[in-house]
Amino acid sequence: MPDRLQADGQALSGGPPGSNSRVALRVLLTLLALFLAAAGVVALFVWNGLRPAPEGEKVTVEVARGSSPFKVADLLKEKGVIRNAFFFKYYLRYRKEGSGFQAGQYELTPGMTHDAIIAKLNAGDTVKAETIRFTIPEGFTVKQIADKLKAESLIDEAEFLKLADNPKAFPWQGAMGGIPKDADIRHRMEGYLFPETYEMDKNSTEKDILTRMLDELDNKLSQLPEGWEGRLEKLGLTFHEMMTIASLVEREVVVDEERPLVAGVIYNRLKEKMPLQIDATVQYALDKPKERLYEKDLKVESPYNTYQIPGLPPGPIASPSLSSIRAALYPEPSEYLYYVTKKDGTQTHLFARTYREHLNNITKSKQTAERGGNTGGGN
Repeated sequence: MPDRLQADGQALSGGPPGSNSRVALRVLLTLLALFLAAAGVVALFVWNGLRPAPEGEKVTVEVARGSSPFKVADLLKEKGVIRNAFFFKYYLRYRKEGSGFQAGQYELTPGMTHDAIIAKLNAGDTVKAETIRFTIPEGFTVKQIADKLKAESLIDEAEFLKLADNPKAFPWQGAMGGIPKDADIRHRMEGYLFPETYEMDKNSTEKDILTRMLDELDNKLSQLPEGWEGRLEKLGLTFHEMMTIASLVEREVVVDEERPLVAGVIYNRLKEKMPLQIDATVQYALDKPKERLYEKDLKVESPYNTYQIPGLPPGPIASPSLSSIRAALYPEPSEYLYYVTKKDGTQTHLFARTYREHLNNITKSKQTAERGGNTGGGN
């Protein structure tokens, strides 16, 4: 009997058969519901974080060189382009993106998808910076360059010329590294500012412009035939002297085909220790160039007046073109010592070996027209 009661007591205390299973099921379902609810909340949170930001007006975003992808994410959030930087960072990590982002200024619109933003940053689809554009003609002097840039409201002329004469402002080597410390040089950078059409950032300073033009000369020199430096030694010249000859050719010659021949005349006269007697050097020596030179002008006292000084002037008298630089490096051999401009409008020259031939050429030139033309090389 006690055994039966004990068994009945156990049955009574344990409840109806199967009740424990129902309790366990309820607990499991409750936990599952809580888990699903939590997962739903997390999913909603993630979904919301990955949604595009509310649409808005375009904004400019400057991605600095060397910026990490995470730093870019923070910048995009700051500018309102994305909704959540945290999720964008991990989206980048998930997509294995960000390493190809390019520096620059971008126009981005709040509301863009993450993939669209990533594609734009990868492509370097930057905003084209506002630029200035100017052209420096061949044969311009430093003063003429400064005047032109001033007229176009691009520089402060006084600051530009000050920098062009300051050897400490541009300490690096390169083409201008060979400029001698000669007190007679009028402008240190004369001849070294390459004549070209330039496009630069709108906020470029005078120093930026000078640096760009100096760099362009180095760039153009790289286009010369290989081994051109060896020509200097063969010609017995320094780079500065070669540039000086190139500038003389530039100011004396218009037709490209004649440049090597005129360069050859200059070398011939130097070899014979004859004064170069180049009118362009006199024009450079004068405070203001003249339309026509007179006898008294040829007597002006200046280290640049090749009617009065032996050999070359202290430095270039203008910015030579690459054609003139080539001519100075590779002059055309001849026995000519003189040349005079034809006055028939062709802007070509008559060449002579002797002074008598030169005088005859001057007469021929005058017969073709009443006015015009420069003489050079012994006129």
